[in-house]
Amino acid sequence: MTGHQIRQLFLQYFEQRGHRIVKSSSLVPANDPTLLFTNAGMNQFKDVFLGRERRDYVRAASSQKCVRAGGKHNDLENVGKTARHHTFFEMLGNFSFGDYFKSEAIPLAWNLVTREYGIDQNRLWITIYQDDEEAFTIWNQKVGIPSERVFRLGEKDNFWAMGETGPCGPCSEIYFDQGPVASELEHVECQFPCDCGRYVEICNLVFMQFDRDSSGKLTPLPKPSIDTGMGLERITAVLQGKTSVFETDLLRPLILQAAEIAQRDYGQDSPGDISLRVIADHSRAATFLISDGIVPSNDGRGYVLRKILRRAIRHGRLVGIEDPFLYKMTGHVVELMKEPYPELVSTREYVAKVVKNEEQRFSSTIRIAVDQLTESLSRIEKLPESERVLGGDIIFKFYDTFGLPIDLIQEIAEEAKVRLDEPGFNAKLEAQRERGKASWKEAQESVSSDGSSNWKDSIVVELGREKTNFVGYAELQVEDAKIVGISVEGKLVRSLAAGESGEIFLDKTPFYAETGGQVGDTGLLEGDNSEAIVHNTYPPIPGYSAHEAKCIRGMLQVGDIVRARVDVERRLSIAKNHTATHLVHASLRNLIGFHVKQAGSLVAPDRLRFDFTHYTSLSPEEVSEIEDMVNAIVMKNSQVTTSVKDLNTAISEGAMALFGEKYGDRVRVVSVDTFSKELCGGTHVSRTGEIGLFKVVSEGGIAAGVRRIEAITGLGALRRFREDEQLISQLEAISRGKRNELPIVLERYQSIVKGLERESEELKYRLAKNKIQAILESAVMVKDVKVLTGIVDDLDKSSLRNLADELKSKLEKGVVVLATSNCDKVSLVATVTSNLSPKLHAGKLVKEISSIVGGSGGGRPEMAEAGGKDPSKMAQALQAVGAHVASVLAN
Repeated sequence: MTGHQIRQLFLQYFEQRGHRIVKSSSLVPANDPTLLFTNAGMNQFKDVFLGRERRDYVRAASSQKCVRAGGKHNDLENVGKTARHHTFFEMLGNFSFGDYFKSEAIPLAWNLVTREYGIDQNRLWITIYQDDEEAFTIWNQKVGIPSERVFRLGEKDNFWAMGETGPCGPCSEIYFDQGPVASELEHVECQFPCDCGRYVEICNLVFMQFDRDSSGKLTPLPKPSIDTGMGLERITAVLQGKTSVFETDLLRPLILQAAEIAQRDYGQDSPGDISLRVIADHSRAATFLISDGIVPSNDGRGYVLRKILRRAIRHGRLVGIEDPFLYKMTGHVVELMKEPYPELVSTREYVAKVVKNEEQRFSSTIRIAVDQLTESLSRIEKLPESERVLGGDIIFKFYDTFGLPIDLIQEIAEEAKVRLDEPGFNAKLEAQRERGKASWKEAQESVSSDGSSNWKDSIVVELGREKTNFVGYAELQVEDAKIVGISVEGKLVRSLAAGESGEIFLDKTPFYAETGGQVGDTGLLEGDNSEAIVHNTYPPIPGYSAHEAKCIRGMLQVGDIVRARVDVERRLSIAKNHTATHLVHASLRNLIGFHVKQAGSLVAPDRLRFDFTHYTSLSPEEVSEIEDMVNAIVMKNSQVTTSVKDLNTAISEGAMALFGEKYGDRVRVVSVDTFSKELCGGTHVSRTGEIGLFKVVSEGGIAAGVRRIEAITGLGALRRFREDEQLISQLEAISRGKRNELPIVLERYQSIVKGLERESEELKYRLAKNKIQAILESAVMVKDVKVLTGIVDDLDKSSLRNLADELKSKLEKGVVVLATSNCDKVSLVATVTSNLSPKLHAGKLVKEISSIVGGSGGGRPEMAEAGGKDPSKMAQALQAVGAHVASVLAN
């Protein structure tokens, strides 16, 4: 069987047994700060397991794309060296949400492995948690596994927990015996369990049956659940008779492509083979990460992606590939994986461009880094042999900041006969890993145990887990909404008196709760003898609407019936802007490519903001074209329709699912004629003509590979056009030119101003030259070196440099340092004659004295510049020059 067939058989097996097949979620976890990347099949069902979300099924199965390359789960350094580590992989999984439990989950897994996949049960071994008698009985008596093939292991190996508190439970694993040939320790014979690599875990069944509190006490869950995982690459290796995942048809074709680019053979069991495996794995990870909207950057997910790319590029160099090549590999990944992941096809060109750009950027970076490393080593080379050590902190800087692989640093250091402080480097590396784990843990604790989660959970209990019935698509006023809960500062209360503020929960509401970028509604809640102003509406938990309100009359109590009235004018303004964002999204995809994905948005009554993935800025012409496309649809007055559909049906019909959003199985589709179709729960106009007018206010970058358009609609856009008209009229009056002549007139004035500025600087320079003789006469001799210093008034940097050069030309052996100030900013220039520069470094000199004026700087040995913030200390800085020169000459 091929890897694709193995995946399909798994899904079909569970679908035939009542499981809903759920599409893989994005590699960017939706609304989960505890995760850097999606790293397990259960991630997208986390809120279901926690009871925060309900779905219309209790059994599910999926093939989830995963990445483990940062934070707590980091396999990056082992990739290519072992038979089973990789950064990107697929996790096959079946799940039960309070439906079946161990007695059904265990036979389901066993029948899949032995009957459907046909694996010899004599090569299978079972592990269970040491105290799980129920699991042992099922394996032994129901499935028929001999007791000697069922091993009991401790909490470290066979007890799973979502966090330090919360859902947890024992787990059971199925291991496959690959035989002695797979042993990494070259065992001829060994017994299970053994960590030599011979026995590979192919299935893990997690039995979520307890809730652990902060004291460690385990309380049985009312509805135990099942979470199983089966790595696709591992099970494929087993079924294809391979001892390494890299030999399967999921990865070997990529290795051979890399070998072809490198013009070398694969399979020589050499370091080159490791590099080819790294390239294959990392090209998969990069392709999927970029396709899901992540771009290389210097922090967060983008930083991990950059490390993956640069590690692959470095391994390309190790097998002789000097030119950009990884972008070609991404195309091979798309060809290999487009059947199960057709979305890769639409982002193919974009992914290749992002990767090639990073390859070219890294080539420049690596040259700079190697030059700096060589300079550092050249200084160490001059030390006694016992002291020729490159410090761990310096090694870590080149490794982490510049992305230089440790083996390259080692190679360059060996050429300079300098040893590496490996313990110091390893300590820095481990500290970074611990920080990653700590930040992951802190984020997890902030989500699982912060104060707000307690009152949120209390609200769920208080409301009987009945979600708020949102009726605001059709109604903006409800006469008989019932108050079902009130909270003040995170605590549930029974009433809210005049002057008090809190969150009010209704059984039904016309108020839209802030989500999907759309701000929450405002308005009024009115009782018979009470009234409250609603300042905002938001969902503390998906499906529940909290109305942030201040009681201004009487008293609101739990159980009261109130009239809920939305601010209609504000809602309409929001609806105009929300529909406009859909039109912007569609226009961008039509104009610059289908790689464009929404990366964030704000839909407010007075403006809209749309963030999208793209690697270059939009030209003014492209921005104008976006405006034209949107306004054309507005003028067409197209109908805006909504429908509720099955998620898979909606996607297959072309509806766009937004980056980072989490969807249920039934979704709301908002369509604008044939121009736009998106999954969206927000509020919209009924026809595009209601938008009136659309105008882009700005376009710019907000992060690596992410752009932002800000725009306005309706009367706001009309006001902006009027303001622009008034501004143009004022410019016409001032310049005495007509509208179409303004650019020419402004260029003429600009040219005149530049000419006057140039004349001013030339005059200043001529006046400054009058001081040359005075500066020469004030020279100070330090040993045989002439030191010239002086303050000149109001010169630009270029003139200051020219004056310093002219003074230096009059010296046989000397130093010149000049200072000037302009608008409370200090400029310093230092220049040294060539016969002094090997010993006296202008950059070091200016760096030292610039600290006196509150600045910094540096430069070349013969010429350097610095800035500062304190003109009052320029004289003091110049006085320090002589001392610095004397100190250097003395050594």
